[in-house]
Amino acid sequence: MKAFRLDELDAERAAHDGSYLQFLREKTMSAGLYALEAGAVDPQRPHAQDEIYCVITGRASITVGAETTPVARGSVVYVPAGVEHKFHHITEDLRVLVIFSPPES
Repeated sequence: MKAFRLDELDAERAAHDGSYLQFLREKTMSAGLYALEAGAVDPQRPHAQDEIYCVITGRASITVGAETTPVARGSVVYVPAGVEHKFHHITEDLRVLVIFSPPES
């Protein structure tokens, strides 16, 4: 078993001065913690993998393809591989659990 604490993952991510920390990589999936501060610009580009975003904290909107929806704690968003997507209008610091399948390259 592998178990993680989100507060410890966020501290590790911050210690490495990055917005993303991959903390799990297995044969068929990977998982990471993504952080964007209020007012930040999301630099993402489409990924070659399907993704699931689970918002842990914060408030923002996300656009996936041509669809936009607000997100906050408890929101879950699926993003198909290759589709343009971005968080925007980030009004509260955002922490998002990201699951990729297959694992992120």
